[in-house]
Amino acid sequence: MSGIAGWVDFERDLTPEAPTVRAMAQALAHRGPDGFGEWIEGHAALAHRRLALLDPGHPERVAQPAVVESEAGSPVAVLTLDGALTNHTGLRRELAAKGHRFTGGGDAEVALHAYLEWGAAFPERLEGLFALAVWDVRRQELLLVRDRLGVKPLCYFLTPSGVVFGSEPKALLAHPAVRPVVDGDGLRELFAHSRKPGTGVFRGTREVLPGHTMTVRAPGTGHRRYWSLPARPHTDGPDTTVATVRRLLSEAVATHLRADVPVGAMLSGGIDSSALTALAARERRAAGEVLRSFSVNFSGYAENFEPHPTMRATPDAPYAALAAEHIGTEHTEILLDTAALADPETHAAALRSQDAPSPLGDMDVSLLLFFRALRAAGITAVLSGETADEVFNGYFWAYDPDHSNSTTFPWVSFERGHDAAAGGLGCSLVDRTLRKELDFMGYADQHYRDALTEVPHLAGEGPAERRAREVTYLALTRWAPTHLDRADRMSMAHGVQLRPPFCDRALVEYVYNVPAELKRVNGQEKSLLRAAVADLLPERVLNRPKSAYPTVQEAAYGAFVRRRFADVAADPAAPVAPLLDAEATRVALHAGAAPSGAFAWVERASMEMVLQLNTWLAEYRVRLTL
Repeated sequence: MSGIAGWVDFERDLTPEAPTVRAMAQALAHRGPDGFGEWIEGHAALAHRRLALLDPGHPERVAQPAVVESEAGSPVAVLTLDGALTNHTGLRRELAAKGHRFTGGGDAEVALHAYLEWGAAFPERLEGLFALAVWDVRRQELLLVRDRLGVKPLCYFLTPSGVVFGSEPKALLAHPAVRPVVDGDGLRELFAHSRKPGTGVFRGTREVLPGHTMTVRAPGTGHRRYWSLPARPHTDGPDTTVATVRRLLSEAVATHLRADVPVGAMLSGGIDSSALTALAARERRAAGEVLRSFSVNFSGYAENFEPHPTMRATPDAPYAALAAEHIGTEHTEILLDTAALADPETHAAALRSQDAPSPLGDMDVSLLLFFRALRAAGITAVLSGETADEVFNGYFWAYDPDHSNSTTFPWVSFERGHDAAAGGLGCSLVDRTLRKELDFMGYADQHYRDALTEVPHLAGEGPAERRAREVTYLALTRWAPTHLDRADRMSMAHGVQLRPPFCDRALVEYVYNVPAELKRVNGQEKSLLRAAVADLLPERVLNRPKSAYPTVQEAAYGAFVRRRFADVAADPAAPVAPLLDAEATRVALHAGAAPSGAFAWVERASMEMVLQLNTWLAEYRVRLTL
């Protein structure tokens, strides 16, 4: 926990390069504000920024990088880890029984001993959310590992004689070998809305694939997939299926609560967060404690709410309050006003947290402010309902035949419904010629076809079940990682570790193989999850239709976006000017009132993307090579 960085160079001694590695780690100080550690010897340098979730009063017991030495006192292997091993306790016992001796209480030491026991196969023994690096001193070999669904980020840049790696691209950019150059493929990644696993925006940067290990040796690199979604026959009846989901989710919540500091819960009043909060509250009560829950709201939002037919049927606030009262949490509503959401510096901070522009604007800003408030409230780890929709088919496009049966990703099909010519959300103000040359649509569609070749199937599956499995696979492997990365980066920007129990391996594998008709009974999305927690929640919360993360509906916020966009569009020296479409910009500027209301996020997205692009190009000194 919680930010890692490193450099391996097989042609030089890195001992004199400590300042560079420290600069890389310093770029990740927000991820680990509670301490710093480093290990440098010969061809390898590893660094760690600590977020104190385990043994906060004795940092020496959980210090990283973790090192195991031989009886002669020379280092055997070194490991640095970001995340939390949810099977830490059981794994420690198993390894101790095999003769391993531990000197502290941290996850990293357990992971390192697991590596020494099982070698390159050790990731298969790990559960939870993790990204880690192991330098084997004996073999002069680096192993980079990422958890199964990609909850924790891990990126790298190959040099002619080794590799540079880190939790976020900003750590790589602190190294002199990595420059902020973006080519056509990088822009496609920004705009295609279907990011390819393993790709990066800056030229030469890559990500370790979820569920994969990457080995770096002097002769070259290798990649190995240690986990993939398995296709298995589902033989349980409806009642057994519901009971199994309840058991697996309860176990996942219990393991994600493990920490030596209070763990909070994000509570929107939807079925996902309410289910986690209810189960977590039971665990805390059994320990004689009260769970703290948190929700986000905007001033005047509930009173002036306008529903959206597919995205938001109801405001969160009344349901969050009802769920908190029923469950018995100590609940805090984090209330944000338009001034806070419209602060340009906070928009820039949201950009820096992700190292890339985003069309989500106020959604990014409110999430960033939410985690800042959690940190101020003393919460440094929080449960989140991320990936519940992917696991249980909660998105409407997962079962709407207009999108689920499309010839591209279902969510891309939905986004194109808003602006088919642009090719997706946030693209409509980009130069038309550039759009045609980069072919955002074709890029996403080819990625879709490639992804379909990975989907495991069972013999004898009918067309409907086969397609349902494909949609779920695509959601878990192509849609979820983008949102998990966003949630991790926004939370860790303020030193808060987001923990998603719905990413638990056993739960994901089980529900993935449940037939679609058991996940959505009588047309109700996520009916399987609702049935599994039916005794824990009030009826109004239990049967509340899905409502996506809130976006501002205030006209004042739309006016703020439009004013900033007008200023940038009128400046021929603006960094983003060469990327803008003159006619689309003119139409947007003369469209009249600032977009507001339930549908505002679609119209605002392109303006927000332009503003973010402009800041990004300037602050990161991006050089475009198109």
